[in-house]
Amino acid sequence: MSLAAHYTRFDVGNRLLLTGHSHQAWPDVALEGQIEAFADAASTVDEKWERAFAKADRVRAWFRTLLHDPSGDIALGANTHELVIRFLSALDFDRRPRLVSTDGEFHTLRRQLARLAEERVEVVLVPALPAETLAERLASEVDDRTAAVLVSSVLFETSRIVPGLEAVATACATHGSELLVDVYHALGVVPMTLAGLSDAWVTGGGYKYLQLGEGNCFLRLPPHAQSLRPVITGWFAEFDALADEKDPNRVTYGPGGTRFAGSTYDPTSHYRAVRVIEFFRSQGLTPEVLRETSLHQTGLLADTFDALDLPNATRDRSAPRTSFGGFLAVETPHASAWQKALAAHGVLTDSRGHHLRFGPAPYLRDDQLIAAMTALGEVSR
Repeated sequence: MSLAAHYTRFDVGNRLLLTGHSHQAWPDVALEGQIEAFADAASTVDEKWERAFAKADRVRAWFRTLLHDPSGDIALGANTHELVIRFLSALDFDRRPRLVSTDGEFHTLRRQLARLAEERVEVVLVPALPAETLAERLASEVDDRTAAVLVSSVLFETSRIVPGLEAVATACATHGSELLVDVYHALGVVPMTLAGLSDAWVTGGGYKYLQLGEGNCFLRLPPHAQSLRPVITGWFAEFDALADEKDPNRVTYGPGGTRFAGSTYDPTSHYRAVRVIEFFRSQGLTPEVLRETSLHQTGLLADTFDALDLPNATRDRSAPRTSFGGFLAVETPHASAWQKALAAHGVLTDSRGHHLRFGPAPYLRDDQLIAAMTALGEVSR
């Protein structure tokens, strides 16, 4: 049975879904997870949380596996923004009123950092390109006033992998600053470890390449996180101690990842995620297999694009495909218009600024990828 046969609800075998870098199709078993969540709520009502927490633990374990961090503390959240906000709220901006990031971050960081810059926080944005030297340039900006460095491991506009983040970690350790790495565009398409990043905070989620859907994001806490006290804190951060007597003068926190927990959430996302995780394992969709598939697919897209020889569009040819993540970025001033025209031709892509992004997925066939890129040649004329 082909992989596409497991995605009948999304009809991936008959659709040109090149939005795999944003929203991959869900396998049919995902719906079984959502139905299971409803059934548990219906049968146990408010007692469902014991079952829901068990699902959450399995999601945490999956993220630990992908990070090669078997004992890491993981906080879960509906999105990375709420997790990053809790992280930021734990920083001492009175002593360290400075944040360092790049001009190539996803909107979660871009918007929030821009708003903080309007207040009392100094925000330094380092040019994201060239990616080869980004880590070195970030490291050079860290000083004793820097509260944290926030950077992506794969740039969301261009798909470039940012090498050498260990140098940023070293600079942060030297100056006592925190390092937060956004791996959203890496997990499920670029195998990774925390070698050299053991003291880093790591955030990401399963909405994109992992096919988990919405509501499945995480924040990996470094060991020293247990000494921090986030100001933005939900009551789930003391869930296991709700019956204990409270100190009216000091808020307490739970152990491990619960220190950065939020509040009541919809557990349906975790039920769905567990079914998808089981599916990935049954199909042998390991990070290594997914990377091999992705490199083949993005390589095919790149070769087909090159054959079009379009006068008003280009792509980054300065590095091999192994220096990129899971999508092909075509640079053109017509990115938005072409994205809409492609959609009218049945090819779903997306655009960010001057970048038209083609995101394949493992359930797509080669002929579908060629057809999608051929359509670009048609709409460009």
